[in-house]
Amino acid sequence: MLNKIRELRKDLGISQEELAKKCGVSRQTVNAIENNKYDPTLALAFRLARVLRVTVDGLFVFQEK
Repeated sequence: MLNKIRELRKDLGISQEELAKKCGVSRQTVNAIENNKYDPTLALAFRLARVLRVTVDGLFVFQEK
């Protein structure tokens, strides 16, 4: 499962730092999520979706193997 968080964040013109502050996490956490090194908790996924103005499903891209 990949995510579209970087793309959505850039479309809104906000930095990793701004997104992190709005979601109550560190910039490093946002960076790790964007680079698919960390999967957000469900609570964080809802916060990210709210800030990025999408549904939780809209944050992720599902790939079949």
